[in-house]
Amino acid sequence: MASVLNTVPSLRLSNINTSRVRPRPIATPLSVSFTMKSKAPAGNGSSFNQLLGIKGAAQETNKWKIRLQLTKPVTWPPLIWGVVCGAAASGNFHWTPEDVAKSIVCMMMSGPFLTGYTQTINDWYDREIDAINEPYRPIPSGAISENEVITQIWVLLLGGIGLAGLLDVWVSGLNNRWAGQALFGTLTPDIVVLTLLYSIAGLGIAIVNDFKSVEGDRALGLQSLPVAFGAETAKWICVGAIDITQLSVAEETNFIDYLGKGREEELSSPNQTQKYNEVYDRKRSSSFSIKQE
Repeated sequence: MASVLNTVPSLRLSNINTSRVRPRPIATPLSVSFTMKSKAPAGNGSSFNQLLGIKGAAQETNKWKIRLQLTKPVTWPPLIWGVVCGAAASGNFHWTPEDVAKSIVCMMMSGPFLTGYTQTINDWYDREIDAINEPYRPIPSGAISENEVITQIWVLLLGGIGLAGLLDVWVSGLNNRWAGQALFGTLTPDIVVLTLLYSIAGLGIAIVNDFKSVEGDRALGLQSLPVAFGAETAKWICVGAIDITQLSVAEETNFIDYLGKGREEELSSPNQTQKYNEVYDRKRSSSFSIKQE
């Protein structure tokens, strides 16, 4: 009887101890509903996106498609459009085979070759950042070898320089070749101001590219504007740099136009015209007398 009575409490104690020691799974919203989002694009990624070199691209094994993806064709149109605008603004473009050929060569130089070169070399130097932000990109994913990337960089660079040299000989005189423009070209204060303003606008455009790399920049300790000041502040810096400079360019060009009209009015005034004619007559008579002697 004593043994039975002693057994019952011991069973109860063992049950109590067991229930207290047994680990209990903790059901939290994190363990129930959270799943890590994969950075890789879906298996049915877009082939069109792949050709343009933008996110959501299909994974390719064809090396030529991969090479094209590295050049990011989506970034070519602004440069090509710049050629069109420049040709239109010159007032000297004509729909002749020669002018059309010049324009096409210029578009090839600025778009596929030199823009493709900058995009490829940018991906090369950002390969460690892309390994964090976009590990499925061609270089960090190993879809293309390092030697193949370096070869592509040199081919695009030398090809772009070659086309630039061809255009230089084709459309320019000796005084406009290489350093000739810097030595003989017209460098006015207006050109300097406009160049600086457009450079600042270019910085604003460049900031846009930093927003997609915030995670990788932060991991590698790179102080890009979105990392240093936060995305919200960087957004306003970006917009301000672009908009303020565009307004400044408009004001500067308006000022140049105002000065030009003032100069035209000055030259068209009767007194100024009379002075100009007197100077012209004196020069003409002096040159005539020298010839007579």
